[in-house]
Amino acid sequence: MSVNNTVAALLAANRTLILDGALATELEARGCDLSDPLWSAKVLIENPELIYQVHLDYFNAGAQCAITASYQATPLGFLRRGLNQQQSLALIAKSVQLAQQARSDYLAQHPQAAPLLIAGSVGPYGAYLADGSEYRGDYSLPQEEMIAFHRPRIAALAEAGVDLLACETLPSFSELQALLALLQEFPTLGAWFAFTLRDSQHLSDGTPLTQVLAALHGNPQVLAIGINCIALENVTPALRQLATLTDKPLLVYPNSGEHYDAVTKTWHACGGENGSLIDQIGEWQHIGARLIGGCCRTTPQDIRQIAARCKA
Repeated sequence: MSVNNTVAALLAANRTLILDGALATELEARGCDLSDPLWSAKVLIENPELIYQVHLDYFNAGAQCAITASYQATPLGFLRRGLNQQQSLALIAKSVQLAQQARSDYLAQHPQAAPLLIAGSVGPYGAYLADGSEYRGDYSLPQEEMIAFHRPRIAALAEAGVDLLACETLPSFSELQALLALLQEFPTLGAWFAFTLRDSQHLSDGTPLTQVLAALHGNPQVLAIGINCIALENVTPALRQLATLTDKPLLVYPNSGEHYDAVTKTWHACGGENGSLIDQIGEWQHIGARLIGGCCRTTPQDIRQIAARCKA
């Protein structure tokens, strides 16, 4: 069985594939309180219609790929809320259905925009811990336990019909290896891998990117490689390093330019000496970025500007 490389098909017709932006930021702007270990996944329980609306807003802004609200949606996380395995898997499937419905409704009005992708978000174990460790990678599980943690969510996303997986905000090389092993159970399903970094040469847990890319590079299920949820000023040097290590499509969806304090769980403005996200799009494309969007604190307006800049 061959891998369904949905990314390659879109990139054959587009210089850049436009990803969506922050989900949680938009949910908070619409009144959701996300100060919760489940983060945006709690909205799957409380107000799923809002998630649909955010997806639709991003499609309207020009996004060609929606990332599902499953980043922190895991059976272990939902168990804390008193939900059983069946209920948890139904909520993970719901995250896909909401994105699919937004896509269908958008394409009904804009059929020329097809095809549009749905990427099933697979957040790291550190996101389940809800202690900021997805930016440090200072956790470990035996590989079989890590695979067992991720398997139910990936199976539910695959069964619900995602076009690919977004293995994102990954800080840990051992977790990345576990995900690669688990992907073999879903041989037609492709994934992108996006990391958090300690610096432009190392994963957050300190693993050299040369070692990380060696593990990913020859795998046909790895459709794109890149970075997300990192500070804006770190993007360009990291992309330059990645471009020397792989010829797979590069992806980047950084934070808006503010800095996150994982201890206080707050965002702080920082100096804009490196310019805004929009200012740097051209340089990222020149380095080789083919999938571009936004992560924390970005909005549909940011994606609209990215889409306009890339089309120009």
